[in-house]
Amino acid sequence: MKKLFYAILSGLMVLIMPGCNKTNDSGNGRLVVKITDAPFPVDMVESAEVTITKIEIRKAGDGICDSIPFLVVWEGSETFNLLNLRNGVVEDLLDLEIPAGEYNLIRLYVDEAGLKVKDGDNFNLKIPGGRQTGIKIFIRPGLVVEGGLTSELLLDFDLSRSFVMRGNMSSPAGIKGFIFKPVIRAVNNSNAGRLEGKVTDKNSIKIKAASIIVKQDTVVASAIADTMGYYAIIGLPSGTYSVLAAKENFDTVKVDGVKIVQGNRTLLNFVLPNK
Repeated sequence: MKKLFYAILSGLMVLIMPGCNKTNDSGNGRLVVKITDAPFPVDMVESAEVTITKIEIRKAGDGICDSIPFLVVWEGSETFNLLNLRNGVVEDLLDLEIPAGEYNLIRLYVDEAGLKVKDGDNFNLKIPGGRQTGIKIFIRPGLVVEGGLTSELLLDFDLSRSFVMRGNMSSPAGIKGFIFKPVIRAVNNSNAGRLEGKVTDKNSIKIKAASIIVKQDTVVASAIADTMGYYAIIGLPSGTYSVLAAKENFDTVKVDGVKIVQGNRTLLNFVLPNK
């Protein structure tokens, strides 16, 4: 159930060089930011909300990166229920022109975060530095904004790792609270593709809430199948992956060599044997 902040930068291309490098700056490009989320035990949670108050972006450059000022691209107050942003659903946050150049860092200011548990309590969470200093999201490789082109940067808000549960998730009464540790993934969507499919048992019965995990050396992205057994993961960088599907009381199935191609959809269905 992974949701994402989604950014479209008009005139964007990817460099193979990370870090602070000099770029050719002239004119303006267009920036659009959207939001989405990642897997979470949705059967137990009624809402998972974050309130965003400001977004800044920073150019790369020579010398010490921290000396480069940030550009404020949006200020206001918008609250998003991340549970509404699942399986490829995104939501716009801003759309504007920004100066051309290479950008390597976004800073996101979160004012509030909270969870409401079904048949349970509401939890208002502390924001560790998000109000004052913002949440830094590095863009690697850097993004070059140029006039006349449009590309997309997807910022993936990983709900399951951002809201760390205290207590026992087996029932609403066992949940004692959450710790907010925001984890956000930045992906240049012009170099990314989409993975989707369905999860069923050997009798073609749909399996809901199955976990889908996409890996290379480490976990890259994940999703949770909906009530129809459907899952979708957007913003996967082009490449070859191993993909696993897992669900309690079923054997885990792993498929190697799954290819993701930029701008394309890869279909991958799973049939999970009963244990």
